[in-house]
Amino acid sequence: MKTTQPRMYLSPPHLGTFEMEYVREAFASNWVAPLGPNVDGFEGEMASYVGSQAALALCSGTAAVHLALKLVGVGEGDAVFCSSLTFIGSANPILYERAIPVFIDSEPASWNMSPVALERALQEAEQLGRLPRAVVVANLYGQSADYDPILSLCESFGVPIIEDAAESLGATYRGKKSGTLGRYSILSFNGNKIITTGGGGMLLSDDEEAISKARFWATQARDPAPHYEHTEIGYNYRMSNILAGIGRGQLRVLEERVEARRKVFSRYKEALGGREGVDFMPEAPFGRSNRWLSVMTIDPTKASLRPIDVIKALEVENIEARPVWKPMHRQPLFAGCRYYPHQPELSISDRLFAVGVCLPSGSNLIAEDQERVISAVLKTMSC
Repeated sequence: MKTTQPRMYLSPPHLGTFEMEYVREAFASNWVAPLGPNVDGFEGEMASYVGSQAALALCSGTAAVHLALKLVGVGEGDAVFCSSLTFIGSANPILYERAIPVFIDSEPASWNMSPVALERALQEAEQLGRLPRAVVVANLYGQSADYDPILSLCESFGVPIIEDAAESLGATYRGKKSGTLGRYSILSFNGNKIITTGGGGMLLSDDEEAISKARFWATQARDPAPHYEHTEIGYNYRMSNILAGIGRGQLRVLEERVEARRKVFSRYKEALGGREGVDFMPEAPFGRSNRWLSVMTIDPTKASLRPIDVIKALEVENIEARPVWKPMHRQPLFAGCRYYPHQPELSISDRLFAVGVCLPSGSNLIAEDQERVISAVLKTMSC
């Protein structure tokens, strides 16, 4: 029988007191949309936080990926390499431009794009005379990929990197913040992210001219004229002034949100990590993860239960839990797309999909509620 206790979500929004200051300003000035001072402020404050020269506030992270692909010139028939272990928003925009996704596996240390697999894929592409137009590198569950070898490879082959930092705002890589590691970087402010605008995203780059071009496309590509004149295809991709106000308030407490999620992860690992067959997503030595989601792994050959058993048991307790992302190369939409595993006979992303469980990880998850999750998992393990 399912419990009557309140629903516990995987990663709910965590609103505070600062957001309303900016929202009230928007209402008081009647500057709701389009755009406005909050949009300009959010872009400037985010660029300053991550250390980027320019930023563009958009309606979603997916829109940011799409504009980044356009900026690097992706067109019909072009190949685009992309992390396989990611949310589909990393890959769908490749199809928007009628390009061809090629998926790259993860490596064990960070669960992010494998430089070994990427090198093999680039070498084969060069031999075929079909190097990719771009490489989309996703930072999984709040942790940056190992960018030094990835950047070195892509520079040697002349291929630009798009950093998908949708899940990793607040994380670092060798002292650099997520959002600064690609030619273009993207953020997401979906309702489940570490900070939220309800729905939204951002495109970041040191190339101010490129961001200006993306801003033009994102605002329906309206030419400068006294009437509505359009010579290029444009998109309705911009963020509203009200949502940007929420984002400005959220950004003020980002570091607190990161620390809160890291504490949630630490409590899970301390309570559950020492059991046979149970482990947690590692933190690579090259940086700090924001621990957007706390991910536990269960080896069924050692733990005598499967990840799905834990997910079902938590659902009985009205607690949301999920498997890790189903790899893109396993999605029906991308059937037939080329995939490069970490090693010819070893696919890390397939293994992680088979053993991973995402646990409730919100920055507003109090210790007592987390104990409810831990108790339910321990109960399942003892059955």
